[in-house]
Amino acid sequence: MLALLGLIVVGCGDGGDAASESGVEVVATTTQLADLAANVAGERAAVVGILAPNSDPHEYEPRPSDAESLAGADLVLRSGGDVDLWLDQLIEGAGADAPVLTLIDSVRTVEGGHEEGDEHSEEVDPHWWQDPRNAIAAVEAIRDALIEVDPEGAGDYRANARAYVADLRRLDAGIARCIDRVPPGERKLVTSHDALGYFADRYGIEVIGAAIPALSTQAQASAGETAALVDLIRAEGVAAIFPEAGVSAQLEEAIASETGAQIGGELWADALGPPGSSGATYLGAMAANAATLVDGFTGGRQSCAIDVGAR
Repeated sequence: MLALLGLIVVGCGDGGDAASESGVEVVATTTQLADLAANVAGERAAVVGILAPNSDPHEYEPRPSDAESLAGADLVLRSGGDVDLWLDQLIEGAGADAPVLTLIDSVRTVEGGHEEGDEHSEEVDPHWWQDPRNAIAAVEAIRDALIEVDPEGAGDYRANARAYVADLRRLDAGIARCIDRVPPGERKLVTSHDALGYFADRYGIEVIGAAIPALSTQAQASAGETAALVDLIRAEGVAAIFPEAGVSAQLEEAIASETGAQIGGELWADALGPPGSSGATYLGAMAANAATLVDGFTGGRQSCAIDVGAR
């Protein structure tokens, strides 16, 4: 595979016109990271995202075009953790030498797993973007990295980052107001996999469990784990189970049928959605998740909407 990627890069040159038109080209692994970077880059730098909307980063298989993009990059942004471990092999195959910024190193991290002492309890949860305060830290790190590779654009990058950080602070406050509408005892979260730990930690939500009790969708739940989750959902009186966009909800539907819980709306977890969807941007996805959770937690008694503008 590495040899094939190398041949493709040699044959295709610098990977397209984006860098020549803007002066600087940034390659980002995940959809969330690409969106954060685009808001900092503005018109000055081109941002190429490797992952497509609604794709699963845990199961991604790199394409030759990804190697081509990396070969022409001035800056590479990786999310970190096991979300984009595949990047190392891709960089090697592309022969890329651009600086790589790993954003998980710039944010506050928490450990994953929801049972003390289980096999996931000492893993760093890679879903750091689910806390807007981490998104702010990431934006500031991206700003500084862009200034390093393009000092002449420092003024633009600082202004863009400042405006976007203000949007992120408003988002954070809006989500907090939404979740405050739900009595603390009703904030009981069951999702497809352990992807919303940071969100739960930030806004006072209790994570009861997940259909796949792991930080990655590549894992599978055993019959015993599913039975234990069914018992826990019944004992805790969980109102709704929230499937994740882009992931089959078959197991969640079976658990809901067994427990009497409702199937809530889909959450944007590992990836943003396609253009026109509620999750097309980071701001939109986070606001949509808050609204979906409030509706599901309360059985429709409460609702909320957060205006995130056009970003």
